Amino acid sequence: MVQTGISSMAGSNPEPKSLPPVSLRGTRPEDREFLLRVYASTREAEMLSWGWPAAQQSHFIQTQFDARARGYAVSYPAAEESIVLANDEPAGSILVFRAPPEIRLVDIALLPQFRNLGITSALLGALIAESIHKKIPLRLSVVKGNRAARLYERLGFFVKSDDAMYCEMEHAPKGN
Repeated sequence: MVQTGISSMAGSNPEPKSLPPVSLRGTRPEDREFLLRVYASTREAEMLSWGWPAAQQSHFIQTQFDARARGYAVSYPAAEESIVLANDEPAGSILVFRAPPEIRLVDIALLPQFRNLGITSALLGALIAESIHKKIPLRLSVVKGNRAARLYERLGFFVKSDDAMYCEMEHAPKGN
């Protein structure tokens, strides 16, 4: 298990909620079902609005999850995928690609019961600190309209570019 040093950031979280001890561990083959559940939780509200039966939803999620994994493997072959642990309990996942000239947050997702506790802010804070230390920008893409964009802006990210669907955001170390 890799300690990220992020639990020490609890005091910098302006939200009154208590940040649980957070750590990361690399993914293992037996984590597939958990990762699928995390991914499904990010698409749940969207799918409910479609009125699909459970079997159709399950097939859609499986197909999208597998396609996303293949796409990430092609675009970010050396990305580090980790399970986010809160109080040593699997809470979500994070995928980070580190290669000059950037650190890229490829994906981050938490199960619903672990959202709004400051975990994502702490994880991003650790990546921001790493980018400052290495003097390279931290970048990410977010779907337009995703409320996570507000969190990214509060943490100092700015929109670098956008298209019809995504905003490319960056947190650059001072002087870059």
